Amino acid sequence: MSFASQLTAARDISRASDQDIAAFRDMPVGNIVDAIGRVGAMDMAIKPITKSRQFAGSALTVDAGPRDNLAPWAALRLARPGDVMVISTGGHTEASVCGDLLIGMAKNAGVVAIVTDGVIRDISGADAVGIPVFAAGVSPNSPQKNGPGSVGLPLVSGGVAVKPGDIVCGDEDGVVVIPSGRIAGAKEALAEVRKKEAGMEQAVAAGATAPGWIADLPLDQIFTFTD
Repeated sequence: MSFASQLTAARDISRASDQDIAAFRDMPVGNIVDAIGRVGAMDMAIKPITKSRQFAGSALTVDAGPRDNLAPWAALRLARPGDVMVISTGGHTEASVCGDLLIGMAKNAGVVAIVTDGVIRDISGADAVGIPVFAAGVSPNSPQKNGPGSVGLPLVSGGVAVKPGDIVCGDEDGVVVIPSGRIAGAKEALAEVRKKEAGMEQAVAAGATAPGWIADLPLDQIFTFTD
């Protein structure tokens, strides 16, 4: 059986370096968003479905289309350790795009997380696999395996453009995509964000009721008062 008429793939799929991924692996998604200009997070509906939640890895883009998962299954042949499989369904939520079997084989291939703007199923089994899975919801309805689809090409998922080589990170707050061309700048900015956050956390612990940049101003420089 040949699927070549239904599936397209990039011959060479770019990937972020292990060193760059490591810089974001344990960082809160909110801090990463701040480091890339306060944007870059996927739609708020895309949240962790599994108990395992935090991840960082290189985007392996998969365009499955609505109610079909031929492309995600085929993408397993191109997956590499450290990949995050980002599956676009065009926001289709009437049938799952993957379940615990695909998720388990993805883990066997070294995939560190799966993110989709669609829905998944088999929650108990997915939890047992142990890698984070983020989706817009859950449905037991099954997809077809007809295609068309693509792997390793630019796509949009959750309102965010994603291409191979981008870094994708997730935690309980959601998913953020760091474009490959902004990774170096994001690493530098993240250090400043973390420093600022640490200072604010110390202020909260010390009993502060407002940040210094507003607490130190006279009230008439903050408000125009009315009677």
